[in-house]
Amino acid sequence: MTRTYIVTGAGSGIGKKTAELLREQGHRVIGVDLRGTDVDGDLGTPDGRQAAVKAALEAADNKVDAVIACAGISHPIPATAAVNYFGMTEFLEGVRPVLAQSDAPRAALISSMSSLQPHFPQLTDALLENDEPKSLEIAAKLAEDPQLGNLIYASSKRAISRWVRAQSVTADWAGAGIPLNAVGPGVVNTPMTAELLSNEESVKFLDAVVPMPLNSHQPPESIANLLIWLTSVANTLCAGQTIYCDGGADVVLRGEDAWSWADERVAEYFSKLG
Repeated sequence: MTRTYIVTGAGSGIGKKTAELLREQGHRVIGVDLRGTDVDGDLGTPDGRQAAVKAALEAADNKVDAVIACAGISHPIPATAAVNYFGMTEFLEGVRPVLAQSDAPRAALISSMSSLQPHFPQLTDALLENDEPKSLEIAAKLAEDPQLGNLIYASSKRAISRWVRAQSVTADWAGAGIPLNAVGPGVVNTPMTAELLSNEESVKFLDAVVPMPLNSHQPPESIANLLIWLTSVANTLCAGQTIYCDGGADVVLRGEDAWSWADERVAEYFSKLG
C-alpha cells in the first residue's frame, strides 16, 4: 500500500536515508529541509515553520499518512533549541489536522540518547512551556560558556521526549488514532557527526560519553528503518515511547534496573495504609 510521508531534515543524514528507503519501498515522500529537497523551509523560526507546513501540505495535495521529523542540529547555540524542539513540535502540530484524516495516520521524530544525559532544567522547562523567547534567552546565556553550551542540545532532546510522552495520549493524538513516538539514536555516522568522528581524540571522548557495546557507531539506516516501522500501518499500539536504538548506551549509562521507581511508589502506598 502506497502511503504519503512528509520527512523533515530530508536533505542529509537520517532524514535523507529515511526518505530514500521510503521511496525505494514505493511510497510518496515530501522532503523538507533548508534546501535541496522538495520543500525549502527554515524550521528555526515561527514564520519559517508556518511556511514549511503550508508548502509541505500543498506539495502533498493535503493528503498525508505519516510525518517523520528528523530535522535537527547539535551546535552549542540558541538555534539548536529552536530547531530541535519548536521545529518539531510546531511542525507536527501544524500538519496534525490533515494527518488525522488519513485511514492510518502515524508520526515519529528523532530524539537522542542525550535526552538521558545532564540537561539544564530551566531550559527544558521553558521549552515544554512553549515559551520560545524565554528558551532562546536561556540558551543564549548557556552558549556564552563553552562548558554549558552543550547542555542546549541535551535539554532540547529531553524536552522533545517529554513532549512526545505527554502528547501521545491526548485527544489530539491517541484520540485521533495517531501513534506518536520518538527514536533515540546513539552516535550515528552522518554529516552532523563527521567532524567529531574524524580524529582519535574526539572519538575516545564520544565513546566515553556514549558507550555503544553493540556494533559501535551506527549507520543512519539503523534509525531510518525503526522510524519507518513506527509510522507504518503495522504499528497500532506503540505510543509515547522514545525507543533508544543506541548500541546499548542507555543500559550502560542507566543500568539494568528500570523498575525500582515503581517499587518505591508501591512501598510508599502501603506505608500510608499502615
